[in-house]
Amino acid sequence: MRFENKTVIITGAGQGIGRAYAQEFAKAGAAVVVADLNIEKAQAVAAEIQAENGQALAVKVDVSDDKSTAEMVAQAVKAFGTVDVLINNAAVFSTLKMKPFEEIDADEWDFVMGVNARGVFNCIKAVSPFMKQQQSGKIINISSSVVVTGRANYAHYVASKGAVVALTRALATELGEYCINVNAISPHGIVTEVPRDTIRPEQWDAIIAAQTLKRKGDVSDMIGATMFLASDESKYITGQTLNVDAGLRFN
Repeated sequence: MRFENKTVIITGAGQGIGRAYAQEFAKAGAAVVVADLNIEKAQAVAAEIQAENGQALAVKVDVSDDKSTAEMVAQAVKAFGTVDVLINNAAVFSTLKMKPFEEIDADEWDFVMGVNARGVFNCIKAVSPFMKQQQSGKIINISSSVVVTGRANYAHYVASKGAVVALTRALATELGEYCINVNAISPHGIVTEVPRDTIRPEQWDAIIAAQTLKRKGDVSDMIGATMFLASDESKYITGQTLNVDAGLRFN
């Protein structure tokens, strides 16, 4: 029960890795805010947690909208009294179509950046007054290994995840005086229940070949790193990006 009496907000928690985060933090005693644009999925995850006697609140949020993220945090504080951990997991990826950068129009670019980069900014901006007041907080931003590999035909996604790493460093500097830790996690090759038509079997072979550990990752591989950065065990770590990538080699 290492997160007993802690409130954890997880965006994009209606499915995939976010859902796994919500379930595991609840098992560890946290009150979990299951935040997602799809409220039905968020409610389903919250119900799963409550069925196991955990504490959970489903909240609809559009992370690209600062009013929506402010309301998300207000609901969390009203329900549980505080916000101790924010996990910025919401992102656009699986629905994107691979295409050369010349074919990415301005609207698609702005949409991806709005969710993946501005969404992180909005959520941190919303929780910061509460974390500053209590002089503590853990913020974890989910980036991606594509920042290093520069995956082709996903220029907007790669750029957005690079922005997450840069924003992590910038806000760790600004929030450090309030004892707020801001870190990022960079995953690679994680399989979830979310369909991903953009990765064919032969691409998985190439992904695994570039890794030191020769297997696909699953959601359980993300849990330990995230809980570590959310816990007091990492209270002297900030502004860092932790690679959870099976020893990815960039050639």
